[in-house]
Amino acid sequence: MKKSKIYGIVTCIIILFIAVVFGFSKMKDANSSKASNKTIRVLTYANWNPFEYLKNGKLVGFDVDLIKELSKEAGYKYTIKNASWESMFTQLQQGKADVGISGITITSDRGKTFDFSDPYFVSRQSIVVPQNSTVKSASDLKNSKIAVQTGSTGQEAAKKLFGKDNSKILATQSGVTFQMVMHGQADAAIGDNTNNEKFIENNKGNKLKIVKDDKAFSPEYFGLMFPKGTSYKKSYDKALKKLIADGTYQKIYKKWFGVTPNTKELSKFK
Repeated sequence: MKKSKIYGIVTCIIILFIAVVFGFSKMKDANSSKASNKTIRVLTYANWNPFEYLKNGKLVGFDVDLIKELSKEAGYKYTIKNASWESMFTQLQQGKADVGISGITITSDRGKTFDFSDPYFVSRQSIVVPQNSTVKSASDLKNSKIAVQTGSTGQEAAKKLFGKDNSKILATQSGVTFQMVMHGQADAAIGDNTNNEKFIENNKGNKLKIVKDDKAFSPEYFGLMFPKGTSYKKSYDKALKKLIADGTYQKIYKKWFGVTPNTKELSKFK
């Protein structure tokens, strides 16, 4: 075979190789661009300071800042809308939204209907009672009227402790539980400790106090909630790991809670 013909074949192979590599690169860039142009529909229930609440008509809070950075890291644009607690679950189940973030506890029961991200926050339930109350633990609430938020893990905890069909467990809207205790309609309220502490801090004249009982209330882990079978869980889990590794998560946490989080607690989730 002549050298010129060999050179010609080699040249064709090189050109073909460059074309394939270039084409693959362009395809990868296109896919990347497509992902970054995807807009994720986020829902929250803005009635839970400091996680999410309305300030001058604008959604603010820990969860709001976190979903912003997570979406940015995952390569997505996003919209975030306020919804009622029940509507948030319904819209996600119907595929009308892509993700919910609102201090949602990861539970096995919810896991039957929704997919959850890796946990991003650890919390516990606690008890709110009048300052002159003699309650020292959850066991002291036997036969008491207990206010809980409808559909919350506080309601689940109360039912577990005092009976599923206990008529003295009074389910109501978020925030109303504290009002019921202040007005004597309930002897105590059970809810997330972070929320309880924030309410008492901002309403010191209401003469309420918190009773903690770590034996009665196990740690709870909050996660992003997705429709079942979502394709977004993987990218948001990866983004969360990155934000924890580079310290962005810790900065957001300290901004809203005033302390640096123990991120090792997140890995204890089972």
